[in-house]
Amino acid sequence: MVAHPHQIDVHVGSRVRLRRTLLGYSQEKLGDALGLTFQQVQKYERGANRIGSSRLYELSRILDVPVSFFFDDIPGAPADASPGADGPGPDAHEASQMSRRETMELVRAYYRIDDPTVRKRVFDLVKAIGGTITADLASMIDAAD
Repeated sequence: MVAHPHQIDVHVGSRVRLRRTLLGYSQEKLGDALGLTFQQVQKYERGANRIGSSRLYELSRILDVPVSFFFDDIPGAPADASPGADGPGPDAHEASQMSRRETMELVRAYYRIDDPTVRKRVFDLVKAIGGTITADLASMIDAAD
């Protein structure tokens, strides 16, 4: 009988992967900082191995996030289960989009823009393009009806 990882372990591991990738750390670099092999980091990120409380604390220091970060946006968790949450976490589709390599590369590139005015303009441009695409899709759907 093969035991499957608990969904919380998988979620915590995915949050480790998200933060590691956003910081541009390899699994090997994170493993070195923790005194582990990259294979052990892989197992944590997949949820195959549970992350103990002391290791989670180490991860929060190395990845420069509060321990609560690893539990943010747990699917199906009530809004009040996550301190400071404004509502329920993202649905599975949105969560998978946030963990895509393309999304993480875009976020890293965005934060490499030193000038806050330029960064804000890029943000506004992306929002405007996204809004245009959404409006175009809506008008195409209305035309098809």
